[in-house]
Amino acid sequence: MDKIVKRLPDDYAALLIEVKERIRHAQYEALKAVNKELIGLYRDIGRLIVERQSGDTWGKSIVQQLAGDLQKEFPGVTGFSRRNVFYMREFYLAYCELPKVQPLVAQIGWTHNVLIMQRCKDPLEREFYIRMTRKFGWTKNVLIHQIENQSYEKSLIGQTNFDQALTPKLRSQAKLAVKDEYTFDFLEMGEEHSERELERALIARVEDFLRAMGGLFAFVGSQFRLAVDEKEYFVDLLLYHRRLKCLVAIDLKIGEFQPEFVGKMQFYLTALDRQVREDGEGPSIGIILCKGKNRTVVEYALHDSRRPIGVATYRMFKQLPGELKGQLPSPDEIARLLDTIE
Repeated sequence: MDKIVKRLPDDYAALLIEVKERIRHAQYEALKAVNKELIGLYRDIGRLIVERQSGDTWGKSIVQQLAGDLQKEFPGVTGFSRRNVFYMREFYLAYCELPKVQPLVAQIGWTHNVLIMQRCKDPLEREFYIRMTRKFGWTKNVLIHQIENQSYEKSLIGQTNFDQALTPKLRSQAKLAVKDEYTFDFLEMGEEHSERELERALIARVEDFLRAMGGLFAFVGSQFRLAVDEKEYFVDLLLYHRRLKCLVAIDLKIGEFQPEFVGKMQFYLTALDRQVREDGEGPSIGIILCKGKNRTVVEYALHDSRRPIGVATYRMFKQLPGELKGQLPSPDEIARLLDTIE
């Protein structure tokens, strides 16, 4: 006899989706709680070691002994290797006098914390990567990529006019979204190339391109057509920033920045806002991406611009120009910007 198949209610599919989402949410919250407890445990072990140190009497041998004894006592528990116990001590010392950062470290994984602690020595730089990892859910490999590409420096020295062109609500997020320099080390191109060749190469590796741009961009189109009074104009690349909820126009230039580039970008942004921008979206932002730039010329060119524009450079290898290392904002200015990364 054939098995009788009972017909499910029409709203069963919606019920299943809702229950699965609730389960996933509960699993995520449980993982967060476990991680918070683990980070707290490691911090406390580090504190106990530091508090008992006196001169050289508590040296490396004591930490090594402690690691061995913990492994014997808890044979099925990972995380008590000699190196990891040393990391616990270093972890406590790194953040014990930074009360603002202490709650943040428990919101990212231990592996991420160790990576940031080992590769970043400046406290503000560490806070930047902790906040960005928490906000964007960076994996270990993405975090490594961001540190190697010097996202901290490139985000802080960006040249934009966002202070006068955007509202305070959008300003800080936009500054973090537009870097001073982008590294396209995935491109296999020679130093001599045309703007069209650069555009085609970026589109061919669009996932790598969007990752290099910061990970929160979606690709809208290339040579995006704008018709104004029966004439056609084309934006090289048009992206959409998911958190800012705005269009981002990119104008590719293979040479040095020229002041007249700003006027052209202002025209594009006006057309996008009037013809393409949807209700509820933020004002369109422009990025003029050049092979090189003179920072003073850029500053002058952007001074009276009414539309939000950033001027950035691109490279095909990982290296921050040495002359920019001394141009980071003051520690107080950096701290204020970091407070906006929620």
